[in-house]
Amino acid sequence: MSSFGLIEEIKKLVWEDKIIISKHANARMVEREVLADDIVNLILNGEIIESYPDDFPCPSVLIFGLLPGKPCHVVVAKCLHYLRIVTVYLPDEDE
Repeated sequence: MSSFGLIEEIKKLVWEDKIIISKHANARMVEREVLADDIVNLILNGEIIESYPDDFPCPSVLIFGLLPGKPCHVVVAKCLHYLRIVTVYLPDEDE
């Protein structure tokens, strides 16, 4: 599947509010002062920059987007009926 098709499937799950935020991602969000609405906007407006089709239990992707005033990476796993937010981090300035 192309990145375009995959991001459209991911966006569909976001619009349907079929998102689960992992405990790890939630802790990183608190640590980095990132809100759930920020993650939703990032996914809807961001771009897939890496794909991990063999991740278990669901294939995942790394999405790059912008939060107010800062770039951000979000790893999401696209499962059959939901989207799982795996982690959230601010990329190294050298990346």
